[in-house]
Amino acid sequence: MDVKIHGLLPAPLTLQVSREGRPEKQNKASQTGSFREMLRREMDGSRLKLSAHAEKRLRERNITLNEADMEKISRAVSLAAGKGVRNSLVIYNDLALVTSVKNRTVVTALDRTAGAGRIFTNIDGAIIVE
Repeated sequence: MDVKIHGLLPAPLTLQVSREGRPEKQNKASQTGSFREMLRREMDGSRLKLSAHAEKRLRERNITLNEADMEKISRAVSLAAGKGVRNSLVIYNDLALVTSVKNRTVVTALDRTAGAGRIFTNIDGAIIVE
């Protein structure tokens, strides 16, 4: 007999139950593999991506974002998502990043000198990251 538990998990969790109603023991390798796979899927879904346009702009302006930078920006985008923002302007150090919150993608990137005097349209939120 299978018992399915639904809730916050991305997919139903299946628990094998014996005829006596007790959970059947599974080997540790199958539990770990399932957990690792689920964690990997969740992490991939929350990872912030750079569009080809944003990558090109960063390269042209000789700007490098390391893993710590991307993590801070990603957290800011997650906060924006929690507030219902769909497209945001993220100000990070001397960068202005326009992001699609829904797609978790940096759409374009400008440095302070390139962004001076620019008007940002089609955004419904702004975040200043420190």
